[in-house]
Order: sequence, then C-alpha cells, then structure tokens
Amino acid sequence: MTRFLTFLRPLLEATFAILVIVVGLRFITNFFSKNSKVYQPTFLRQFYLLFWPLLCLCVGLPFLLSFFYMGTLSAVELVLAMALGAVVLGFSVPSLVLHAQYYARNFSTTLVFDGKQNRLEVYEQRVRIPFSRADLVRVEYVTCVSRHVFWNKYEYMRLHLASGEALTITSILTDLDPLAEFLRNTHLEQRERWFCFL
Repeated sequence: MTRFLTFLRPLLEATFAILVIVVGLRFITNFFSKNSKVYQPTFLRQFYLLFWPLLCLCVGLPFLLSFFYMGTLSAVELVLAMALGAVVLGFSVPSLVLHAQYYARNFSTTLVFDGKQNRLEVYEQRVRIPFSRADLVRVEYVTCVSRHVFWNKYEYMRLHLASGEALTITSILTDLDPLAEFLRNTHLEQRERWFCFL
C-alpha cells in the first residue's frame, strides 16, 4: 500500500499543477477577451460544472482503494469505507452522468443569444435552424429541485417549434436563467426534478 501511495502522490501533484496552470491561463485569456454572445461547450464551462464532482471523486478515490485490501480491514473499517464510497459515488456519479448526457446532446450546438438585441439563434453543426419567437409553441425549462447538490447546475430548456421539431439547449452551453427570462412570454413551462435527465 505504501509503495502504491508513494507512486500515486507525485502523479496527483503533477496532475494538479498542470490543471492549475491550464485553468489559470484560460482564466487570464478569458478575462481580457471580449464578452461573447456565442455559447458553445468550452473548457472553462465544463470545468465550472465538473469542479465539485471531480474534487469529491479525487478526494474519496484514494480511500476507496482500500476495498482492494478487504482481507486486512476490520469490520468497522469496512463499514466506514463502504459509507465513504456511497457518499463519494452518490455525490459525483449523477453529475458525471448528466454531464456526459448533456455534452453528447450539445457537443455540436452553438447558441447565439443577446437579449438586448432581441437575438436568439441555434446552430447544429454550424447550420442555423431557422425559427423566430412566433414559431415557439411552448418552452420547457427543467431545473433541479435542490440547490445544495453537485448536479443542481445541470438544467435544460426544450424549445418546441410549430414545425414539430424540438430544440434542446442544456446548461453545458451557458446559464439558462437569462434565456428563460427572455422567453417568459412564449408559453414557458417551468418544471423541477431531482435529476434533470434528457
């Protein structure tokens, strides 16, 4: 076990140092860049959504490795390891599943939104989907019931068009509150769920 930890520690430290450098550089470049009205799945947005779930997983993962030494654990240690595993996986896995689902759905989606200019456009693989506010039959806005869980930032909006097509915009692109405020007069239906699966 000590050999494994001596091998794992420098690896984790190097990973953390690289992560801090990358995030710092991204933050500095975004700080000086112009505020954009074009939203795509960016590294910083994904890091913002995944920070707490991944931190929970990284902190709890070394303790979960003790399951490989079950023969050397006492009954109390085994119960504590199982409880810790349940907490770590219970807080991080739903966020990771939602993130993967949202990323797969909006990987090639580009949202152009500027409420002040009354502009809302959705592109799928760089092809604009033509619609106007008059074409919106109804808008579903699904949010998380609790604001105290790691997956509370994962929410989505589904725009139902008169053509029968439904466009799904997820929080992997941007915060959806300003968009919901912009579309408040277009038959907006707000729903709350514990897990906002698509």
